[in-house]
Amino acid sequence: MSARLEMGALQALQAVVDQGGITRGAHSLALTQSAVSHKIRRLETALGCELLARRTGAPLLTPEGVKLLRYARRILELHDEAIVSLGTVPLSGRIRLGVTEDATSGGLSRILGRFARRHPEVAVQTRVSQSLTIEGQLDRGEIDVGFLQLFEHRQRASDVVVAREPLHWVKSPDLSLDTGRPLPLVAFDDDCFYRQWAMEVGQSHPPGFTTVMTCGSIAGVVSAVLSGLGVTLLNSRHITPELEIMKAAFPEPPPIVYVIRTGRKRYSSAVLGLVEAISGETDRV
Repeated sequence: MSARLEMGALQALQAVVDQGGITRGAHSLALTQSAVSHKIRRLETALGCELLARRTGAPLLTPEGVKLLRYARRILELHDEAIVSLGTVPLSGRIRLGVTEDATSGGLSRILGRFARRHPEVAVQTRVSQSLTIEGQLDRGEIDVGFLQLFEHRQRASDVVVAREPLHWVKSPDLSLDTGRPLPLVAFDDDCFYRQWAMEVGQSHPPGFTTVMTCGSIAGVVSAVLSGLGVTLLNSRHITPELEIMKAAFPEPPPIVYVIRTGRKRYSSAVLGLVEAISGETDRV
């Protein structure tokens, strides 16, 4: 058998698919578009078949490309796992990490503390932001790893899913709602994808919603709802016995997932080590 699968070419193929095209795939790998195209061309030559359709309106991959992608993901996952598990060289470098505010109140802080003690040569710089902000920072290369929430249907194939949770409408038991008027909504801020979804579905579910308060912290949102200021969307881990879950007359929200998403430095040993540290303790996040 003369054909060989180069790791760099498999990484390029995966990046092109995950990012939705050669230009974005090259950007995520910090390579030029021509370099990524060359890697995939060499892969096609070695295998004797076309992998990218390259036709307007056609699916990104040919049937052979779809088949190879399944193998590529398995090969790259095993490759990365072996490097992290068997590597004897101490991890080093700088990681820019984006996390949501609710993650900092859970076990993630303890995991990061333990990672710092085990790998003192790795400097992890953590930023706390909304999930949509973290997504944008990853796509622009401003951070290297993101721990964020998404609606389940928006997760990417390369995301590491840490947890799945239902999303619920909640209010104070003392709050009486006038269904003939727009319902008062307490939201995290303008970049909150909960709020964006609520306002969109509200347009097709009269009377809809009006935002009465935005707040960047979970504690502030919960306090406002308990005070009877309005209704909000919360995932299961943040619902207290004092809150009332509403079902009737409200559109059912889609479930959410907590994921780890990596950026351009996804193949660095330090990033791989941090991802393994977080995903390996999903019950504590």
